[in-house]
Amino acid sequence: MYWRVGFAWTRSCVVDLGQNQSFSSGLLGSDEQLSFYGYIIAYPLQDYGGIMSALGSDSWWRKTLYLTGGALLAAAAYLLHELLAIRKEEELDSKDAIILHQFSRPKTGAPSLSPFCLKLETYLRMVDLPYQNYFDGKLSPQGKMPWIEYNQEQVCGTEFIIDFLEERLGASLNKSLTPQEKAMSRAITKMVEEHFYWTIAYCQWVDNLEETQKMLSVSGPLSDLLKWILSHLTGGIVKREMYGHGIGRFSKEEVYALMEKDMRTLATLLGDKKYLMGSKLSTVDAAVFSHLAPAMWTLPGTRPEQLIKGELINLAMYCERIRRRFWPEWFVDLEDFCYNDTTEGSDSASKLPDLGLYSRSDTSQDDTHTHTSSMHTPQEQDPPSPDSDPTGHSLYDSDMDTECSEIDQLKC
Repeated sequence: MYWRVGFAWTRSCVVDLGQNQSFSSGLLGSDEQLSFYGYIIAYPLQDYGGIMSALGSDSWWRKTLYLTGGALLAAAAYLLHELLAIRKEEELDSKDAIILHQFSRPKTGAPSLSPFCLKLETYLRMVDLPYQNYFDGKLSPQGKMPWIEYNQEQVCGTEFIIDFLEERLGASLNKSLTPQEKAMSRAITKMVEEHFYWTIAYCQWVDNLEETQKMLSVSGPLSDLLKWILSHLTGGIVKREMYGHGIGRFSKEEVYALMEKDMRTLATLLGDKKYLMGSKLSTVDAAVFSHLAPAMWTLPGTRPEQLIKGELINLAMYCERIRRRFWPEWFVDLEDFCYNDTTEGSDSASKLPDLGLYSRSDTSQDDTHTHTSSMHTPQEQDPPSPDSDPTGHSLYDSDMDTECSEIDQLKC
């Protein structure tokens, strides 16, 4: 007996080879889960001789077409079944280890196109907690990204994750802050994550969708098609969620006007300070850095890049300080640090290696030596440059050698 393989929308079949499956798509912090419904089925052909006799009345090329089509359909069904099997969840041994689920690295630019993924990974580096990246694209039970697993516990949402890590592991960047500074930090974080985020998302996934599409990391023979589908799917989600938020009901010019107000507010709050709350890091710096990163490194030629690399240069130096200190493997071309309206897209930006298990303590010694040797101290007769603080050190320096004690204090 011979069998035919096909796809059905109901359960009226003889052999059920596959069940409903769900796929995740998109690259933002508030992504949705798409469901693919149906069943791969196989059912017997009742009369092989009758089929072939029917084919006998057709010409040879019709027979070949029918048989080839059936073979291709069977092969497609088999490949789909194998694909669904490959995507089964894997068991993770997260005993005393932080498993960080996030989107895969883009080809160029920042380590993540999701500000929330970049925020959490930067925070883990700031408090020097070892973690294991898991680029599986699997969303949390709440349908969000990023999320973590720790000792078989799942935690979703960057704010809840940070609270969880502070409670369980005792590492906090806000111990030295006053109640007023903590309140200010929360107000800044909410402005960035609930308002400024949407204006940058609009610039990235709506107004500059084609440039963002090129940064997606998709491999395979259909990579261009998949990138087009993913980027437009994410762009549609952004439009819909922006409309629900309310900010998406304004014109393009109005959205950019709101974005500029937020950026100028951040620049004013930062002023000539090293970090937002002063000379020491706090949790708010992870949030602000991650949301300014697209303007710095993934939106060439746009209004946010013009602002951050031009009039609001203190924000650019702020981002560069944090990048140098906590992302030693993330290299950028400093010759393109200032905005140039003739800037062309460049593929020269280095791709981040997949470090796997990351711990800052593994690299801090070498990184400290690198930054110490590159630190510039101007002579007494030389006036401080605009890019220097009152001590004469470059504002781009990470000053890791003078601030390692901060990280040590977090572990006490």
